[in-house]
Amino acid sequence: MLKITRAQSGEVVIKLSGRMDAENVSELETLLRSETSNQPLFLDLKDLTLVDQSAVSFLRRCETDLISLRNCPAYIREWIDGEQQ
Repeated sequence: MLKITRAQSGEVVIKLSGRMDAENVSELETLLRSETSNQPLFLDLKDLTLVDQSAVSFLRRCETDLISLRNCPAYIREWIDGEQQ
């Protein structure tokens, strides 16, 4: 199960907690498209415990779209970087 929390104060931070899989990707894409503020957008991954290939591909696309990843666990960062090669 994935928990999504949104905070805003000069920037928009969407905190992801738990497990993220293919089912969550479309929900997150919709959420990110609905962000209309001109504030910087961040995904906080500190409490993300498990991801699948679809989630990693989504996170890589987020970075390509200039959405910054904060507190990215090392195994997720390595997986994202490995996809880019």
